[in-house]
Amino acid sequence: MPMHVSNYLNNYETFHLFGVSHWVSIILFFFIALLLPFFSKKYLSKSSQNIISYFLVFFVFINFPIWVILEMIAGSFDLKLHLPLHLCRFANLLLPLAIYKKNNTLFQILFYWGLSAMFQAIFTPDITHDFPHFHYFRYIAAHHLLVITIIYYVVVFDFKPTISGLKKAFIALNAFLIVALIFNIILEANYFWLMDKPPAGSLLDFMGPWPWYILVAEFVALMHFYAAYFLYCALNIRLKVN
Repeated sequence: MPMHVSNYLNNYETFHLFGVSHWVSIILFFFIALLLPFFSKKYLSKSSQNIISYFLVFFVFINFPIWVILEMIAGSFDLKLHLPLHLCRFANLLLPLAIYKKNNTLFQILFYWGLSAMFQAIFTPDITHDFPHFHYFRYIAAHHLLVITIIYYVVVFDFKPTISGLKKAFIALNAFLIVALIFNIILEANYFWLMDKPPAGSLLDFMGPWPWYILVAEFVALMHFYAAYFLYCALNIRLKVN
């Protein structure tokens, strides 16, 4: 069995940026992100809304543990590669705590992380595995579905992002950066892409060489946070007027 799992994990079609599978994932993301929350809010009962939310949180959360289990079965689990020290992985694991425990601070952090880093990753994914490989779906769950879940909770359950939450999200982002950097030094790893850019290409390619792209990314992240907040405010005001 370990050999079969290993062969499966390491044999795949190469993902192409803005190829067919990429465009399909983008179109489905916008379709679901725009339709599901508003349909649920307007037409579904409270119990149905809750059931959908539980499924969303579950599928976002479970993708990373499944991956770790598969790597362990294959005998290829590596501390340099498979710890939850990339932002999306950590956010996926935090989501149930934010939602089920109704922890507003965690939700604020995930709102800004999700509508900046994860949203951007929808358009510039740093993956190599194409449809229908597990890693393709894992990436979709970790990024697309996380953003959809956040939008769902804002629209359906009236979770509200705040400027105070924005500040906490930025502080948390830098705290995570420091933790990832420490592990990178200890393990000689490249978590959070702090030591080198993603091999598959990303927005970081346009931010200069190491280490300057890290500083530029800090500024870009902060601008994304403010953009997410003002977009929420604009849409919220528009919906109230209508």
